[in-house]
Amino acid sequence: MFGDLFEEEEDVVSENKRVNGRKSRKKDTDPSAPRATSNLSGIKNQGGTCYLNSLLQTLLYTPEFRESLFALGPEELGNLSDKDKPDSKVRVIPLELQRLFAQLLLADQLAASTSDLTDSFGWTSNEETSQHDVQELNRILFSALESSLVGTSGHDLINRLYHGIVVNKIVCKECGNVSERQEDFLDLTVAVKGVSGLEEALCTFYVEEEHFDNDNLYQCGRCVKLVNATKLAKLRHLPTFLTISLLRFNFDFAKCERYKETGCYSFPVRLDMQPFCEQDDLPDSEYEYELFSVIIHKGGCYGGHYHAYIKDIDQLGTWFSPDEETVVINSTKDPTYADNLLELGDPLEILRAILVQMGPDGILVDQLGQKLLEKVGVAWNKRYRKQHGSIRKFLESHPDVFLLKTDRTRVAIKQTGHSCPGQQPNKTKARKAQTGNSKASTAHTDGTEESQPSIPASEVHWFDFDDSQVRPIQEKEIEKQFQGKECAYMLFYRKSQLQRPAEARGNSRYKVPPYLLEEIANLDASLQKQRAEFDSAANNIEVHLHLGPEYKFDNGALHPTSSQKDSVLTITIDRRKTVGDLRQAIFQLLEFWKGDMVITVAKQLPAGLHLYETFDENHTSLHSLGITDGAILFVWNGNQVCGVEVQAGQEFEPMLLKVLCPIMCSKSDTQVTQFSESQRTFARNTLLASVREALALSTGISPEELTVCYKKNLENKGSLNWVAYDTEDAHKTLAELRLKDGDSMFVSDRKYYGLSALSSNGMPVTVAPQADRSWLQVTNYCGERLVQAAGAMVTIPVTMEMLISEVKANAIEKLKLKDKQEDETCLRPIDRTGKLLPPVSEDLTVKNVGLKTGSSLALFLGSAPTVSQLFLYFAVGDSLHLSPEMEIVVEQNISVRECLKLMLEKAGLTGEFWHLRKTDWCYDAGEVLKDEEATLADMKITNGEMLVIMEGRLPPKGFLMLPVWLYQPALNSENRRHFQEEQKNIANRLCALNILSTARDSSCMDTELEYLGIIEISGEASLEDLKTQVLTLPVLQGLSLPSVEFLRVWLLENKCPVKILRNQQQQLSKFKLGGRAEIGIQLLQAEEHLVSTELLLRLQMAVPDERSYYPAEEFIWDTSKEYTARALRQRISQHYLLPPDQIEIAKYFPEQFEWMPMASWSQVSKKKKKKKLQSLQEAPYYLKDGDIIGVKNLLIDKNKDFSTMTDDIGKEKLRLEGNNKDKRQQATAHQSGDAPESSERQTVRARARRPEVALSISVADFR
Repeated sequence: MFGDLFEEEEDVVSENKRVNGRKSRKKDTDPSAPRATSNLSGIKNQGGTCYLNSLLQTLLYTPEFRESLFALGPEELGNLSDKDKPDSKVRVIPLELQRLFAQLLLADQLAASTSDLTDSFGWTSNEETSQHDVQELNRILFSALESSLVGTSGHDLINRLYHGIVVNKIVCKECGNVSERQEDFLDLTVAVKGVSGLEEALCTFYVEEEHFDNDNLYQCGRCVKLVNATKLAKLRHLPTFLTISLLRFNFDFAKCERYKETGCYSFPVRLDMQPFCEQDDLPDSEYEYELFSVIIHKGGCYGGHYHAYIKDIDQLGTWFSPDEETVVINSTKDPTYADNLLELGDPLEILRAILVQMGPDGILVDQLGQKLLEKVGVAWNKRYRKQHGSIRKFLESHPDVFLLKTDRTRVAIKQTGHSCPGQQPNKTKARKAQTGNSKASTAHTDGTEESQPSIPASEVHWFDFDDSQVRPIQEKEIEKQFQGKECAYMLFYRKSQLQRPAEARGNSRYKVPPYLLEEIANLDASLQKQRAEFDSAANNIEVHLHLGPEYKFDNGALHPTSSQKDSVLTITIDRRKTVGDLRQAIFQLLEFWKGDMVITVAKQLPAGLHLYETFDENHTSLHSLGITDGAILFVWNGNQVCGVEVQAGQEFEPMLLKVLCPIMCSKSDTQVTQFSESQRTFARNTLLASVREALALSTGISPEELTVCYKKNLENKGSLNWVAYDTEDAHKTLAELRLKDGDSMFVSDRKYYGLSALSSNGMPVTVAPQADRSWLQVTNYCGERLVQAAGAMVTIPVTMEMLISEVKANAIEKLKLKDKQEDETCLRPIDRTGKLLPPVSEDLTVKNVGLKTGSSLALFLGSAPTVSQLFLYFAVGDSLHLSPEMEIVVEQNISVRECLKLMLEKAGLTGEFWHLRKTDWCYDAGEVLKDEEATLADMKITNGEMLVIMEGRLPPKGFLMLPVWLYQPALNSENRRHFQEEQKNIANRLCALNILSTARDSSCMDTELEYLGIIEISGEASLEDLKTQVLTLPVLQGLSLPSVEFLRVWLLENKCPVKILRNQQQQLSKFKLGGRAEIGIQLLQAEEHLVSTELLLRLQMAVPDERSYYPAEEFIWDTSKEYTARALRQRISQHYLLPPDQIEIAKYFPEQFEWMPMASWSQVSKKKKKKKLQSLQEAPYYLKDGDIIGVKNLLIDKNKDFSTMTDDIGKEKLRLEGNNKDKRQQATAHQSGDAPESSERQTVRARARRPEVALSISVADFR
């Protein structure tokens, strides 16, 4: 009923940001960051697992649960290293949960991953990216743990901590007989609608009584008659930990829509359960509970996000007031704060407050002055340099306050035992205290723990666990979750009498097994090594040094006088190094250099190399100067190049312009206008008057007759005109005229002035809706067995409260059928396409069935299914639109095998090599019903569901059956001949084996698929084993390949390649191939060893002045450093040896025949703080292996339209198909009397949600 209730909303995201419904993830090469100031670790979101993260954090900070789990050793649970061994009884789920808890407690990482745990659940990527209900997960996880711990000392772990008992009683008022029924629970579900809070809801369930009287009497077993009675419910046994689920989601039957209860619903921090219990003579402490976790749902009934407020009972985290955390941040908003800092006049306090905000990693020294200017509005040099010297000198003179890192380029606040106002708590000190406590804890025994003082409740604080982020909160913030779109969804209480030993305070190592301590120590060492390597790799940049003595100045730009090898020197340097370090490194490489050395930033322009800013400060770091990877620096004497004075700066930047000049020519006795094209270079600060004089000399046109024109776009016309510059433009520079490299100028005399061209656009069409009609239409589908009257279709007037049985009776009467046939027929709705839907129950009303006025029904032979039966559709084969659809009625309790047998009999098929599959939301063959002994009810088969009979037996457990296709994309000319010969040989073998090749879908252009066969392979086999087994297929046995590295394996979806399988030694199970996976193999001419950070794209260069492309070529892009359009543009420009700003790139979407330009953009705030660049992994590009990237060379082709004639034809076909579909729907609606849908209803239908997938956790049998 709540199919997509828990999908992530686009505007409600967690640590993994969503864009247009998709999430972006950090690159796998980035090491995990160290813990934040709170000293608590978060959990990474795998795409939709925020519900899992919230519950796991709650269980982790339930100390009794955590320690009971840690008490189970390898002798009972087994070892994870043995899990893949045959017949091993390794209890993987509790072991992975132990490892995750140990990482969250001890590992120095910002967030831990749950991928190993979800793998132990048997989840694939579908479960990890689909969000579910946390209340459902709580029950399923507890059930999985109970099954995993059977036969161990922890078999009663869940029952011991969470089990409670509710007793329902009915008391006879005449004889006093009590009839009771006892129910077990692990969590209590309470209503939200109609009550003001938790205590009122509990009173409604467990205090108020229900009376049986008047017309509603009770059958007493002792009195043997109907009597007055009272019904009540009480809590017979209270658990140690009380879990309460709030029913926030409801269904409005009047509006037929789902909604979320967002009204005020209060719950206490301390809860007294005595009024709701059967026994009230126990000590008061047995009834008192205190709140320690609140799981919160943010969003609506169609999507949202989970996070949790959790009480840090053992004080493992470092808590600080959220007000202190934001004191520096709010300083820019509160002018009085900046004034107070300035009134102090002490730069020590100002810099200390800024560095506190920066955190333990600190900031670059060169950027600290900029931060000071942003925060207080005063530069260091203006206010403090005269008295205190440079900012670096001031930092070095206060080593007790500031900590300069080893390279002296980064500064952080020095952690001490005393905190200053606005300073964050000391994380280092907290960790030392934990280490000390862990050592002290070994001196205590079980006998002395009870005598230790407990942790004071006043010192226990709350934290907000939101996936990877953990922040401190005040207890009063819980009240904000009483109501609103973001509100409490699950409550967790613990008995107040539970006390924690003092040695557990601040000791994250408490009760953690030694083998896990050793594993975490190794993990920390590995993380530190990865961070060191990543830091080095992230800060090392390549700088291209262009040597002045090897250059000449010509035509306004610098050009090399020799080869690139002699004129350019490439070095690798740490970007945190200073200019002085760079200069010293150059001196060591260039022993011949004599005299002064000046380093200037240069840029390669179409006209040549141009110089910009010169580095003067030796102590300034390269990073603060904006020097990035691939930067061009010019090394010279600072004055002349080859005896010519060179002017640097943006105002002298050379601009390469295209000059068009018309020429009259005679052709076949006809005067024809042709154009001559030339390129000229001018500086940006050149006046238009000077340009006109230069062009007059070169073209021979007199200055009085010469006209200089520019392109002007015509508004709403989609074309352009050449327009002459105004007279006042003569005194403007080319920069002021907004000209740029590659722009065109039209130079002519006045006789060519005034030519232009225009184009037209299409017109949109709208359709008006019709009105509804208040009747149902019933068509006779009974065939020749019933005597029909003149008409086979009748109209039945109805009301929404009329029973279906009345509708059927009226239809039989109007059709003049025999009365005795009434019990042998049923009514079936007809959808817009004419398909017969399952029979409807005759006990329901028109409104309950969901029929609209004007809907069509079919009077059909046969009875409607009973309560225990299912009406199912089924078809044979994968092509459901081609296979005839059949129907069958079966019992819910029969097995999948029996159902398959009945379907085969009805379809007239024989043999044992068949299996059943469900259909997915797009009506394709989907999930395989693997457990053939399970009942249809166990497999969640519902009434009216469509099943598919597929040929082929099911693979054994742990094996995969993979259809294999030969995939060969269109190649460039030098490779095409070789592969055409191989493909022809394979095609001949396919014909010999009576196997037909299949052309691939038209949406996947320029490729072809040929079916090769099916292989059966173990999920534990490697990718190399898969390639080897593919080569054993009969059709490929004659193929000669040096090694399997000459094969590329693609994962296919809808017969289109979407991903390359990498890493020869990777197990197939790690790729998480589903039951419908298909693979394509591609023959290569050379060995290939792609890594996870390399992406394979197909580049197509546009043919200049034509709407076509050259043949595609494969292009490998290393995304390890940056996954942005800017980086891709840079790499493609290097591939084609073109300037980056003179190419345009676009991704091709073959399904829509659309090209989407890939722009490099980043948002910039008012403070000029650069935001993160858009990742191509995110919307709208979703770049993946095999994508087609179109490239345009703007130097020779100014047309930025990437579309081709083929695209125009494809779009027109799609438009016609859409129009025909709309016409068919309108015709069907007109025939059935349905009104066309309103635009609002069409929008809702277009955003149809995915059906809910049942959540499950796979557990082995340990009985």
